[in-house]
Amino acid sequence: MAAELSLLNPGFGALCKTLLETCSQHGAEMRPNEGVRDPWQQARYWRQSRSKEEITAAIARLNNSGANYIAEILDEVGAQHGDPVTNALPGASWHQWGLALDCFWLVGGVAEWSTSRTVNGINGYRLYADQAEQLDLTAGGRWRSIKDWPHVQAKGPVSPLNKFTWAEINDEMVRLYPRNP
Repeated sequence: MAAELSLLNPGFGALCKTLLETCSQHGAEMRPNEGVRDPWQQARYWRQSRSKEEITAAIARLNNSGANYIAEILDEVGAQHGDPVTNALPGASWHQWGLALDCFWLVGGVAEWSTSRTVNGINGYRLYADQAEQLDLTAGGRWRSIKDWPHVQAKGPVSPLNKFTWAEINDEMVRLYPRNP
């Protein structure tokens, strides 16, 4: 899936465009594959690799925190299987706010996911993270927990939870995403 940069927050989208152009000028084509991500997709990603007990507990915490809409979304997406992708529940990722972008490194027309392989002395993900930081963006590849090399986000709190309550996040998700797309 290709990410549409025009759907991102305008200021952040402009920085992302500059980031991609700079990476290209340095010899690494970074291809946007996910920008704005609705809370249903975020719920699917979060539920991957989580036990039924973890999911049930998260739904209860959300309901108890005034985030009933987000709890419903987390419940309704159903069982998901796969490797861990994110620690962020729906609404707690800047993707839902238009302030995050994921890209993959394109090498010879093929997505390259290695963070150690180099082509002409360059690793696309390392360059992407370095250039993101030069633009005052946060690079997910520098995180301590889940290293998310394809991810960049606007500078500021690592999560909306560091700025808003669950009830406030819930209200914003209702406003931004009034029904399942």
